[in-house]
Amino acid sequence: MTIGIEAQRLFRLKKHGMDMVVLELIKELQKIDHENQYYIYVAPGEDHCIEETSNFKIRVIGGNFYPFWEQKTLPKAAKRDHCDILHCTSNTAPLTTSIPLVVTLHDIIFMEKSPLSILTGNGSNYQKMGNLYRRWNVPKVVKKCSKLITVSKSEKVRLCEYFNLGHDKVEAVYNGVSTHFIPVTDQIKLNEFRARYSLPDRFFLHLGNTDPKKNTAGVLKALSDYKKRTGDNVDLVMLDFDKEELSRIINEIGDETLLKSIYLTGYVKNQELPALYSLAEQFLYPSLRESFGIPILEAMACGVPVITGNTSSMPEISGDAALLVDPFNSDEIVDAIIKIKENNTLRAEMIEKGFKQAEKFSWKAMAHQVYEIYRHFEKG
Repeated sequence: MTIGIEAQRLFRLKKHGMDMVVLELIKELQKIDHENQYYIYVAPGEDHCIEETSNFKIRVIGGNFYPFWEQKTLPKAAKRDHCDILHCTSNTAPLTTSIPLVVTLHDIIFMEKSPLSILTGNGSNYQKMGNLYRRWNVPKVVKKCSKLITVSKSEKVRLCEYFNLGHDKVEAVYNGVSTHFIPVTDQIKLNEFRARYSLPDRFFLHLGNTDPKKNTAGVLKALSDYKKRTGDNVDLVMLDFDKEELSRIINEIGDETLLKSIYLTGYVKNQELPALYSLAEQFLYPSLRESFGIPILEAMACGVPVITGNTSSMPEISGDAALLVDPFNSDEIVDAIIKIKENNTLRAEMIEKGFKQAEKFSWKAMAHQVYEIYRHFEKG
């Protein structure tokens, strides 16, 4: 077969969740499939993070405006390459192509909000416009595509119920955790990393962004309450977060002293994240809603205790290795932080269970499942 894979954002420097998923998928497929012909469709970018092989060809096709790229440029390129399947990996897909579509629908959070609430809610303009485009595109794609992939059993149930789909049309394929996520114990490397990003001596870690589902406001409220309750001067490290949005949230909380306890690193490359996890005392990930939650496993694989939400997929992915909390309840988050801080036995048990839980998920297993989905088209 000739298989096209949409990976539009793959070459951008600042990669995020869906970018890493398709990168790992392609890398693993290159190892296991030497028979089918693949075309990887990407937009121009500076980070050429994958190499061509004899049966994996990279097609760099222009067009910065994503809807036009996806609806016009991508299907033309796939038709030109005589693709038998086109796998679109980032929730949406072209609507006019006659090529059978496999679509990875990571979540349908954007369908659960009204257009007005998207436009008037928190989040960047880029996120808002992206969610509106998805609301227009996804219901049509769900009807058109031959196979849907989602990333957890809980998200599959939600997706089937929302769109009234048969369970045989949707495959739950777990994401993985990359093999470089291991504890960093080299003190020289850790000190260099701490100095490069001006990190404090002690900190909790939160991988939040301006998307409300990440519950950054809830984490900051819990940190404020924790400090007031315990007198602990621990800091909080966050990554590529908007400073104005941070100030707005802190103003709403009403604790201006909190600002001096927040360290914003800016973007940290995926390869550097193990050092960041390894330096953290706890990983705070009490999202309101997740379809999977890769950082849960990354943190566990690096040996840091995890606090996460008791909703959606988070209990499914974290197993018994994390403390689950109601993400809407600041007191529960604070209680969990204190439990880990004051109970060394619990902390050690969580770390050990975390290593075992993370080992259950691999990109290799994910790629084999996707490969079998592709093979179904060959058989049929």
